[in-house]
Amino acid sequence: MITITLPPELERVVSERAEQKGTTAEIYVLDELRLRFLPHAATSPPTTVQQTTEDYWKDYIGCIDSSDVYPEGSNLSEDTGRKFAAL
Repeated sequence: MITITLPPELERVVSERAEQKGTTAEIYVLDELRLRFLPHAATSPPTTVQQTTEDYWKDYIGCIDSSDVYPEGSNLSEDTGRKFAAL
């Protein structure tokens, strides 16, 4: 795996173009690199994101009942503002 740090001006352009295409910056850059370096291997259309992060995680958020593990329940996500302030 390669990690590339983009200079701010390039990051801005990539982010803008990704938003115009309705995808993330990472997917946009990967699609562009595939087109540039693997032009004949691209048999499927570029990947696009059709949902928000909330849409992606909606089936997973709140789907675990901690009382299955702890009889009294774990309630770690309740009253987090007060718990944070206490820290």
